[in-house]
Amino acid sequence: MNDQIHSGDSVDEHGELGEAEYSEFMELAAHEGFDPEEIEGAIDEAGHGPLPVLAVVGRPNVGKSTLVNRIIGRREAVVQDKPGVTRDRVTYEAEWAGRRFKVVDTGGWEQDVLGLEASVAAQAEFAIETADAVVFVVDSTVGATDTDAAVVKLLRKAGKPVVLCANKVDGQSGEADATALWSLGLGEPHPVSSLHGRGTGDMLDAVLEALPDAPKQTFGTTLGGPRRIALIGRPNVGKSSLLNKVAGEERVVVNEIAGTTRDPVDELIELGGKVWKFVDTAGIRRRVHLQEGADYYASLRTAAAVEKAEVAVVLIDTSESISVQDQRIITMAVDAGRALVVAFNKWDTLDEERRYYLEREIETELAQIAWAPRVNVSARTGRHMERLVPAIETAIAGWETRVPTGRLNAFLGELVAGHPHPIRGGKQPRILFGTQAGTRPPRFVLFASGFIEAGYRRFVERRLREEFGFEGTPIHISVRVREKRGRKK
Repeated sequence: MNDQIHSGDSVDEHGELGEAEYSEFMELAAHEGFDPEEIEGAIDEAGHGPLPVLAVVGRPNVGKSTLVNRIIGRREAVVQDKPGVTRDRVTYEAEWAGRRFKVVDTGGWEQDVLGLEASVAAQAEFAIETADAVVFVVDSTVGATDTDAAVVKLLRKAGKPVVLCANKVDGQSGEADATALWSLGLGEPHPVSSLHGRGTGDMLDAVLEALPDAPKQTFGTTLGGPRRIALIGRPNVGKSSLLNKVAGEERVVVNEIAGTTRDPVDELIELGGKVWKFVDTAGIRRRVHLQEGADYYASLRTAAAVEKAEVAVVLIDTSESISVQDQRIITMAVDAGRALVVAFNKWDTLDEERRYYLEREIETELAQIAWAPRVNVSARTGRHMERLVPAIETAIAGWETRVPTGRLNAFLGELVAGHPHPIRGGKQPRILFGTQAGTRPPRFVLFASGFIEAGYRRFVERRLREEFGFEGTPIHISVRVREKRGRKK
C-alpha cells in the first residue's frame, strides 16, 4: 500500500526524501514564506533516527542527577542529598553546540542494598549495553575511592570512550583536588560544579568529541537478517515461559519466584517459517528485602534491551489488574520509538467475569496504545502462539511505512479543509504542508502558520492512522511555526 524503507536501504542526506521529492518540497516551503535553512533544520531534526547515547555513571551521591539536570537544561532527574534516590525514568534528550544526544542517568544504585560488587557491575554493565560514550562522575572533594577504582576497571573492559568529570569543584581552590584524579588513568579530569554550572561547557565539548555523530545501529545491519524482538514485562508475567514455548524447548530457567532471570538471553528461534532473535529481559535476581533496588536494575536492563530491539512484545498478566508498572513498561517502549505488540498472557485461566473487567481495563488503561496489535496467549499451554508472528510482522510493517510527500500533502489539504483548527484568540492557525522525514518509527514534520494545540495534533495522528495504517508503531509529529518576517524587497 505505502512506500516502505527496509533495513539495509540507503537513506538520502535529506532525511528520507529523495532528490526530486526534496526539491519539490523546498519550492512549496519557499512559496509559503519559510526560510530554506529552517526547513532543512526541521527535516534533519525530525529525521535524525537514533541519537547517540551518553551514560552518566558513578558511585552514589557524587552528583550524577544534578549533572544530568545541568546537561538537559531543566530539573527532571530526581535530586536529593542521599544516595540512591533516582527511580523510574532514566533517559532524557539533550542538545549542546547544535548536536542532539540522549543522556542516561544511571543513578539509584545503593551499595548497601546489593553489595559493592553487584552495584558496580550493574552500573558498568548498563553503560556497556546502551552507551556510545560515558561520563564518569567522581566527587573531587572526596577523591578516588576503592569503589571508583572498581568502576574504572569495568569501564575499561567496556571499551567505550570515557570523559572524566571531577564534580563539586565550586571554585579555584578545588582545582588541585580535580588534578589528583589523573591517578585514575582515564585522561584529563574536567573540573565541574554541576550545582552551579561551572566548567560544564568544557566538559560537554569533550563529550561531543567522544560521541559518534550517529550511534551504531544494533539492529537491521544485514538485509534479510533476523529481526530483534524484546520480550518485556513486569516480573513473573511469563516472559521466560513464552520464550521457552516459542523455542520449543527449555532454554530459560522458569521459576514461580519473580525475577529469577539474571541476564538477558538472546535466542535465535524459527517461528512461522522465519528466524527471529528473541531476548528475554527479566532483571537481576531479587530477594524480598531487596525488591526496590533489584527492580531498578531490572528497568535499566529492560531499557537497554528495548534500545537494541526493533519490536517490543509487552507481556501482561491477565489474571491481575493492569498496573502502573505495566503502563510504565509500555511507555518505555513507545518513548524508545519501537514497534509494539501487546501479549495478554494466561488467557486460558480467565473466567467470564474477569474477562469482562479486563476488557474495561484495556479500554481505559491502555487507550493510548489502541493502535498496537493485541494477542491473547497462554505461555504455559501454547494457546494462540501462532498469532504472535503475524502481529509482529504487522507492527514491523507499520514501523517501516513511509508516505510520499505529495500524497501526505493531499491528505493534509483535505483534512485542514474539512476539519480546521479551532480559533484561539481571534486567530486560526493552519497546517500549511508537511513531510515524513523518517521511518522506524514514522516521524513527521508539519509546517504551520501558528501554534497547533496538542488536541489537534492528536486528531491529526488519529486521522493519519485511519488513512495510512501505521498499525503497531508510535508516530512522532513535530510542528514548525512560520516566523513573522518583514517583506523582503
